[in-house]
Amino acid sequence: MRDNIGLFLSKRASLSPNLEAFVDIASGLRLSYEELNKRSNQIAHVLSDSDVKKGDRVALLMHNCPAYLETFFALAKIGAVTVPLNTRLVADELAYILHDSGSRLLVYGAEFSEIVADLQSRGREGTAVEDWIFVSAPGEDPNARADFALDYDHLREQSSQHEPEPAAAEEDMLYIMYTSGTTGLPKGVVHTHNSAMWACITWSATGDAQLYDRYLLILPLYHVGALTPVTANVYRGVTNVVQRTFDAGQVWNLIQEERIDTSLAVPAMLNFMIQAPEIDQCNHERLRWIISGAAPVPVSLIEAYAARNIPINEAYGLTECCGPATLLTGTDVAGHPGSCGKAFFHTDIRVVDEKGQDVKPDEPGEIIVRGRHVMKEYWNNPAATKESLRDGWLYTGDVASVDAAGFIYVQDRIKDMIISGGENVYPAEIENVILSHSEVRDVAVIGQESQVWGESPLAVVVRSGDTLTSDDVMAYCVGKLARYKLPKAVEFIDMIPRNPSGKALKRELRKKFPGNAPE
Repeated sequence: MRDNIGLFLSKRASLSPNLEAFVDIASGLRLSYEELNKRSNQIAHVLSDSDVKKGDRVALLMHNCPAYLETFFALAKIGAVTVPLNTRLVADELAYILHDSGSRLLVYGAEFSEIVADLQSRGREGTAVEDWIFVSAPGEDPNARADFALDYDHLREQSSQHEPEPAAAEEDMLYIMYTSGTTGLPKGVVHTHNSAMWACITWSATGDAQLYDRYLLILPLYHVGALTPVTANVYRGVTNVVQRTFDAGQVWNLIQEERIDTSLAVPAMLNFMIQAPEIDQCNHERLRWIISGAAPVPVSLIEAYAARNIPINEAYGLTECCGPATLLTGTDVAGHPGSCGKAFFHTDIRVVDEKGQDVKPDEPGEIIVRGRHVMKEYWNNPAATKESLRDGWLYTGDVASVDAAGFIYVQDRIKDMIISGGENVYPAEIENVILSHSEVRDVAVIGQESQVWGESPLAVVVRSGDTLTSDDVMAYCVGKLARYKLPKAVEFIDMIPRNPSGKALKRELRKKFPGNAPE
């Protein structure tokens, strides 16, 4: 068997043909592994017949649904490259990613018909996209498909179910997942069949995933924290029970009704879930754990779940390492509050100073990660690749300390990244938008603590006159940034403190504006 991620699905269909693979809560569709694999084969032939070849990029703009995984595994089989698109981005942001990745085809859900019409109107020069495939959604008008788009279900139903000849393996590209860049422009993280495979092996070896488990997917599939576990679930023979979009109350109903064993959520989701009244009626005896990642989990939240006999395992990872880096299991939480645990299997973690030397216990330094699941490169960005990948190590830009027992404690982010509701938000991107306002002279964006989202952006603005208001600034950002990137508050100041090289001294701004973000 070749090291092709698409063949993971083929092999699982052979080993466990009747095992439930995908439960789509929105439509009620239930697919066995044999059925999911046949549908994926059909899409592989559709794409090949559309002249999609090895190395071609195909973008996906959909909520969680069967078509997402069918297409992902189909692209893997024929050697094409998936470009997952964040469904919360606005048209300008999507256009940049499509153009930068050179995506020649976009598969999109009905919910995004309006924004896709905008993208299509920009022509190939604005997006690089040549062809468009429409995926219907439960409850949507079946006639909502635009004339320029082909119908996904019609194409699939007319296509062959036979296994295509795998056209990629090992170090061939599998997907390009974009993350916000420190310069304000997103960077495309390139993962290969090998790095994704080792992420599955790493995840499976460290976590407690078992054959016949039932996993509740509530994170969006454009997020590495969803795509890697789901791929690993195929590898391990786990059933994926899938929410189209997150619904905190429904989570508890599904945990009981679908007999859920495991799940993964970001802290903001856990916070909404613990407040949902449905939790009191839920029988969660089968639920062994929920892993949380993307941001530190407040100790009080872990304790609230522990009081209900629900272990929260805390993970630390990055898109650049295909997800896994460290894990703190529920049994270690009490003795190491605030830690994100120790390195996963097949993963090396160090905390180093500016010279690349290991720091002493409990002293701060930068987290660096090594493993076969680390990315190949940043797409078309050799400078950023060279900065982040050095001597086989991934330099994360995150500041942490490590105690004498080897437990990692994340403290801050060198690159000033804000994590809001599990999404990475880089201040430079917001700053670039606000600076384009005619009445803004200078701006710096920092994160403020949020009880709901973990962190929220605060814009500190120097205005050219005295007529500009906070509401004006926030309104100006609407439509230019995804909603989760929008500043929650604006403060005005006479001058942004900067060092001699011109870099904003954000530590001083955090001291000056220490309050909690408005909710």
